[in-house]
Amino acid sequence: MLRASRQPKWVVAFVVVVMLAALFIRLGFWQLDRLDERHTENAVGESRLDAAAVSLDQLLEEAGEDLGPIEYRRVVVGGRFDPEHEILIRSQVHLGQAGFHVITPFVTGDGGVLVNRGWVPLALDQTPVDEASPPSGDVEIEGWVHFTQTRPALGPEDPPGTQPIVNRVDVGRLAEQVPYRVSPFYLVEVRERDDDLPVAVPLPDFSSEGPHLAYAIQWFGFAAIGLAGFFFLIRREVQSR
Repeated sequence: MLRASRQPKWVVAFVVVVMLAALFIRLGFWQLDRLDERHTENAVGESRLDAAAVSLDQLLEEAGEDLGPIEYRRVVVGGRFDPEHEILIRSQVHLGQAGFHVITPFVTGDGGVLVNRGWVPLALDQTPVDEASPPSGDVEIEGWVHFTQTRPALGPEDPPGTQPIVNRVDVGRLAEQVPYRVSPFYLVEVRERDDDLPVAVPLPDFSSEGPHLAYAIQWFGFAAIGLAGFFFLIRREVQSR
């Protein structure tokens, strides 16, 4: 068997197989690293969401210029809703039914913040959504902070100008449709789930580990199959002689 493995074609094949196996093993460990990162991200997100709600002004004052740590933090803020500048986000599903998320500006002092108030069915495609009107006058709401949504590489683009229905909560894009300054993030309103419209958006789920463990097992499996297959071929070559 050693004599057969010294033939040039088998030496070249052995080098290629070892290099591929090393690459597959490296990719497997990379997926395990991604799994550890996911665990950390989940723990951080869950701890932020579980923290007590604070006023938006206090949270921004504590954060300073680095807004990264405020994502998923719960805040309370006082002001009034502005349904005249309401915007719908298409392609949102609730219990298997297509619909929209309702984004309503919330005016606070000399500025405001965009608020995702929840889901409405597809038939309610006119803004403002009268069947899901927000409370009038000065109110206090609670919500969790979410950063702007960005367009994926192959995602649809929103046309320029004022649009009542768009594809995502692009805060910079939606700010152009509001006649006052808004925060560079938006809030997802937190309230008790009930039968009233709009249906409240569920809290983020930080229990998923993603596909990283499965991918790691696959890469390690590819490495094992490659090495085992190579030695099987050499053995068959020897037996055939």
